[in-house]
Amino acid sequence: MDILLNGLKAAAEPTRLRIMALCADGELTVSELTQILGQSQPRVSRHLKLLCDAGLLERHREGTSAYFRLADRDQGGRLAEALTALLPADDSQVLSDRVRHDAIRRARAERAAAYFRANADHWDELRRMHVDDERVERAMCDALPSERVGNLVDLGTGTGRMLAITADRADRAVGIDQSREMLALARAGLDRAGLRHCQVRQGDVLALPLAAASVDVAIMHQVLHYIDRPAEALAEAARVLKPGGRLLIADFARHDLDGLREDHAHRWLGFDLADMKRWLAEAGFDAADPLALPGDRLTVLLWNAKRRQSAELKPLPRVTATPEPNLRDSGEVA
Repeated sequence: MDILLNGLKAAAEPTRLRIMALCADGELTVSELTQILGQSQPRVSRHLKLLCDAGLLERHREGTSAYFRLADRDQGGRLAEALTALLPADDSQVLSDRVRHDAIRRARAERAAAYFRANADHWDELRRMHVDDERVERAMCDALPSERVGNLVDLGTGTGRMLAITADRADRAVGIDQSREMLALARAGLDRAGLRHCQVRQGDVLALPLAAASVDVAIMHQVLHYIDRPAEALAEAARVLKPGGRLLIADFARHDLDGLREDHAHRWLGFDLADMKRWLAEAGFDAADPLALPGDRLTVLLWNAKRRQSAELKPLPRVTATPEPNLRDSGEVA
């Protein structure tokens, strides 16, 4: 009873209800909420503290930034969901806040797109700055099915590097990327290599230009940490994979190199194992613990996930932080 009453008291204020509605639609920082609400940062911070103390919101720190989202566990999370569901969808304030929230999302996406445009010509070199990329590529190739696959797709293909090194393992391979500059480099590289069965297309990994259940193997090489909503990207990969199809993911373990966010447009400072396991499971995948490939400053985790035979997908989860299980180490010492 006390938990319920405290939650109702915390939510019973117009600005806090607005914050809950916004955080139900995606993670936001204090500064982003300040922009949307048009209020001072100290005032917004006080509202956020009350909502977190009541269990209605969760706070997740990444480097020097903190992101807030609607809680999705325990009684506070259930109450938060029930209250936000009662908000009128056509309320003028809710609609106005959503417009400003969408503008912030577009600004995030444009910052990342500008980074890719500026760095397309030397993207492969940049990707090797903090980890031995060739070692990761070898591990990904070793994780491919031993038999030749029919359709392979490289999500966030960049310069097409992964397409080129996996081309001999597939009858047909497609690379998807939003950046025209990256796709131009990828096309030129595929043409030079004479890989006629490979092609690239412009597209969003959250809305792939591919039919459902049409892909045998999907690859995501150092892509997820750029994506604002990684759980949705995994669900979209599940949509296009055939039952029993494979998803190979190489991305960073959680780290504290905050400069990668500002200097290289990283949205996420790596990922917790428990979060990735939950996202994969709820997207419809079975996955064992990842292979750990430690480097000097960062560790890359290689996930080999199998699409379940059932075509039914669970609802998309919100991000939550949980303790990490043990890694299945590659046998090398950092």
